[in-house]
Amino acid sequence: MSAFKSDFLHTLSERGFIHQTSDDRGLDALLQKESVTAYIGFDPTASSLHAGSLIQIMMLHWFQQTGHRPIALMGGGTGMIGDPSFKDEARQLMTPDRIDGNLAGIRRCFANYLQFGDGSTDALMVNNADWLMDINYVAFLRDVGRHFSVNRMLTFDSVKLRLDREQSLSFLEFNYMILQAYDFVELNKRYDCRLQMGGSDQWGNIVNGIDLGHRMGTPQLYAVTSPLLTTSSGAKMGKSASGAVWLNADLLSVYDFWQYWRNTEDADVGRFLKLYTTLPMDEIERLEALGGSEINEVKKVLATEVTAILHGRQAAEEAAETARKTFEEGTLSENLPSIEVPSAELGEGIGLLSLFVTAGFAGSNGEARRHVKGGAVRINDVAVSDERRIVGNEDLTDDGVIKLSLGKKKHMLVRPV
Repeated sequence: MSAFKSDFLHTLSERGFIHQTSDDRGLDALLQKESVTAYIGFDPTASSLHAGSLIQIMMLHWFQQTGHRPIALMGGGTGMIGDPSFKDEARQLMTPDRIDGNLAGIRRCFANYLQFGDGSTDALMVNNADWLMDINYVAFLRDVGRHFSVNRMLTFDSVKLRLDREQSLSFLEFNYMILQAYDFVELNKRYDCRLQMGGSDQWGNIVNGIDLGHRMGTPQLYAVTSPLLTTSSGAKMGKSASGAVWLNADLLSVYDFWQYWRNTEDADVGRFLKLYTTLPMDEIERLEALGGSEINEVKKVLATEVTAILHGRQAAEEAAETARKTFEEGTLSENLPSIEVPSAELGEGIGLLSLFVTAGFAGSNGEARRHVKGGAVRINDVAVSDERRIVGNEDLTDDGVIKLSLGKKKHMLVRPV
């Protein structure tokens, strides 16, 4: 049982969110005494977050559910530099327009996890460009930079690993940790923010912010980090064989998102139910106790619950039903992911390898060819062994579509337009 008395830390502890805290007792006491404001920062490196960010989003969700105010901090300012933490080389610099476009996409990821508004515990979405882009450089060096020891910064793992590998760390990147630390101080000044949360790889940066706050006269600040998750087989969360598991439906279909969680490894099911769903703990314990063939039913519960929070209950249940029809009945479901191809192009015939690349089942013709040789490719549920196979109008089913399959779990409909 958790030793924490506050609802928030107790919830995080029993569900497996906590990797490290800066002051267990102090933070626990503060959370019991008053409604607290906390934040997590998100870098605008793409137009959507992916499943690897869900653990952070869920931490903000539980923070609000236990009576506190969460802030989702958009890194519109720090994104101009890019977080160098544990990267082998500098990130490619993004233009302001690209950052703004990415931020617009990322904001959509939070809609069903947090309640935004003007209430005392309603979530805020804040952009650090609001204060970072107007900084006077000389004044910033004098007022903030003087509190940082370069000697100490060089000992941080995120910096030390890069230097140990004799890989260049630019002055631009070196300033990232100063700006991130300053974010914490600025959020305290603007919103009375007392807690920063993040992945365990952000520990050094977060502690930097606590130390800067102490030196600049803020109240005591606190830190909580979550473990960096991998699957039982060692795969990184948020990645699949076909790429990132995006949270925005325009980049990854609801069905494919559902399938990602349905394909969870047996050993991860209980852990993921605790981290990524809002099911009560007693229900999770009941599901964890099931074994044998019943584990597949538990995986469906996991997939549906995770998908329902992000995309809505109806969309999640439609994805589950599509999977049931496809895998259990063997019928063709209109809700399967689909691609559109010009009717004229299909009439002339499209090379199988090229079509599989277009469908996103392979990154190149060579990869598609290997799938064919491995016996993993099917058209309308019929195995294909000829890599030179041409797909055309004669392959259209009575429903006017062509079903492409890669292995047993990946399916796509081709629709002529």
